[in-house]
Amino acid sequence: MSAPPAYKRVLLKVSGEALMGTRDYGLDTETVGAIAADIASVVVLEVQVCLVIGGGNIFRGVAGAASGMDRSQADYMGMLATVMNALAMQSALEKRGVPTRVQSAIPMSSVCEPYIRRRAERHMEKGRVVIFAAGTGNPFFTTDTAAALRAAEMKCDALLKGTQVDGVYSADPRRDPAAKRYDELTYLEVLSRDLGVMDAAAISLSRENRLPIIVFNIHAPGAFAAVMRGEGRFTRIVEPS
Repeated sequence: MSAPPAYKRVLLKVSGEALMGTRDYGLDTETVGAIAADIASVVVLEVQVCLVIGGGNIFRGVAGAASGMDRSQADYMGMLATVMNALAMQSALEKRGVPTRVQSAIPMSSVCEPYIRRRAERHMEKGRVVIFAAGTGNPFFTTDTAAALRAAEMKCDALLKGTQVDGVYSADPRRDPAAKRYDELTYLEVLSRDLGVMDAAAISLSRENRLPIIVFNIHAPGAFAAVMRGEGRFTRIVEPS
């Protein structure tokens, strides 16, 4: 018999790039569907799930600023990209019978709800997946920071970061075969070694709220549910005991 889930309420952070599949940009419907199926398998375990999805597959504010665009304007464009991804994931989840709500930090009532903390908590208590879109609603903050903020606000038991590899490494293992993989790290080790798994603001916010961060491969079938049971390969970032 499978182990019961280790957490009751979690936030899953997925990068926009994770939705591209083998494409160079945009959305790959099969990849979005596969991630949605994994999320559905966790909802079945009666785990309350919320999501933050990046927008890098459509537009990156930092890249826009680097090309000469005003940084604030570029960041707002990136926030709108996250709303597009959130709506795509909502559609994929609801096709699998998972009730879902999208809440945006930038109000756009025609397509989704505004972000209201108590309403989001109520949705999750009723078994709905809540997707938080448009980051924090402010420029100069990444979706990683938005994920840590929302996880803290929702009183989540853990923040899960779905990446392209099965944990945190000393360097990119796809480029450096000698990269060392870590099973467990402290927040300060991540910051002092500049491991880059999430930006410093997200790590610091998680540390202040004693929010464990779990990094795993979002593309490994069933990995999300396995991590919920404490199985599979992943890296835990926690406060030292």
